Amino acid sequence: MNLPDSPTLPALVRDNATATPDAPALVAGEVRWTYSELDVAVRCAAAVLAGLGVRSGENLGLLATNTATWPAIALGAMRTGARVDAFNTWAKAWDLDHLLGTSRCRVLVTESRVRSTDVLAELRELVPELWSGEPGEWRSERFPALRHVVVLGEDVPRGALSWQDLYRAAQPADREAIDARPEEPAFVLYTSGSTRYPKAVPLLHRDMILNAFHIGERMGLTAADRVWLGSPLFWSFGGANAMPATFTHGACLVMQEQFTPEKAAELLAEEQCTAAYLLPSITDALCGVADRVRAVPSLRTGATIGRPDEVRRAVEELDIPDICNVYGSTETYGNCCVTHHNAPLELRLTTQGPPLPGVELRVVDSTGRVLDAGELGELQVRGRVMPGYLGDDEANAKAITDDGWYRTGDQMRIRPDGAVEFGARLTDMIKTSGINVAPAEVESFLSAHPAVADVAVVGAPHPARGEVVIAFVTTTAEVDGEELRQYCRDGMAGYKVPWDVFVVPELPATATGKLIRRTLVEQATERMRTAKS
Repeated sequence: MNLPDSPTLPALVRDNATATPDAPALVAGEVRWTYSELDVAVRCAAAVLAGLGVRSGENLGLLATNTATWPAIALGAMRTGARVDAFNTWAKAWDLDHLLGTSRCRVLVTESRVRSTDVLAELRELVPELWSGEPGEWRSERFPALRHVVVLGEDVPRGALSWQDLYRAAQPADREAIDARPEEPAFVLYTSGSTRYPKAVPLLHRDMILNAFHIGERMGLTAADRVWLGSPLFWSFGGANAMPATFTHGACLVMQEQFTPEKAAELLAEEQCTAAYLLPSITDALCGVADRVRAVPSLRTGATIGRPDEVRRAVEELDIPDICNVYGSTETYGNCCVTHHNAPLELRLTTQGPPLPGVELRVVDSTGRVLDAGELGELQVRGRVMPGYLGDDEANAKAITDDGWYRTGDQMRIRPDGAVEFGARLTDMIKTSGINVAPAEVESFLSAHPAVADVAVVGAPHPARGEVVIAFVTTTAEVDGEELRQYCRDGMAGYKVPWDVFVVPELPATATGKLIRRTLVEQATERMRTAKS
């Protein structure tokens, strides 16, 4: 398949609608759209958002689950020239405060409720004006850039607007009127790092198209493929990888709004999916219904991360013979290295593949000296890399070298054949079920509890999740670990909530008072091992 000429994501959908109008593009719940129908939905969304002042130079905040509405709104906003800031649906008030403040979005489109989280109740803490003024008349004291809140659902506050009502009344925007520019950000996605808050990562239109096309090439995608996605679109694995990889090949994206293994097996079979985006936790869950997954004869390829044994389970237990092992981060457009789907299995088990076209790699030691093939050091990436974190010069100085290489923080080697092999994390980052969690972020939240004197957060190995978050705290008042876990559940996104909180007399430290994090990792690992035995 040829590389698309489309300069931007909404142009890609329009061009597919011109070339193959009746080809299936999206399956999400009851919605089944061809490329022509997807293009119309995107143009209707663009008309709605333009009417609210969303245009070039403005930002849209989007907090929504994997329904057809998500890509329609995101691509519609991009049509107007706006940037889409994708918020995670586990966000509580503490998270939303940072996201809205960083985004400075003009319009927030949000679900009223996501699973057990009352999103509007969380939002009410931050934007109480939304419940007292009329639409377009209120002003947020806390977020002065915010002008409109649009709700996906029936529970619409007095000052908000209903997406359903706006969309029903909309006429599609002009087919050729796309104000997005290839060198401008399509998305801003948020990723945890060494700081207390997630960092804002801008990803550019044309670079995303190029990178995603090559990811699809490595997986062997064609226009006949049907790609299953159970991970959220607000992650780079979804919005910057699976969605554009599918669309750049004119294939069909099959989305599951809320992952359960039983529903996933049913959807894979009903839609005769040919490719799947997996994570170790998803693979582990699907292995519980392996007979049903193996009964889908069309399923042949996809993308996953994980240890050799985790990748092997996808191949052998789920019978996905051409699954690709991948490596990357949000900063590198989701993936920068991907194995070829038809490479020998042993290579796909033990390496994350060679770099994608347009990507350069090097490995350096602690002094910055470039190492030879086969030597272990920090992997650095250049080429398809974000232009820099928004509004965070300090983080950019740490992440990007003077000569333009992105420091991954991962210890890896480049083999003589060009494939990379993962060694270990060089940072304190915790990766749980494929999601990065910054210890500093959880520590910052827990330290605000009145009974917590000191806190340290580490990761501990887990057989299905890769790692889990473990917190150690010292206290000034009577409180137990479960109370502190509940405090986190009430205030933070669910994936950041510690698996366990241990109240200890003191945290291990050197003679100079520096925390000995390695000791806590050992203790957390032993406690997890004891709990499982």
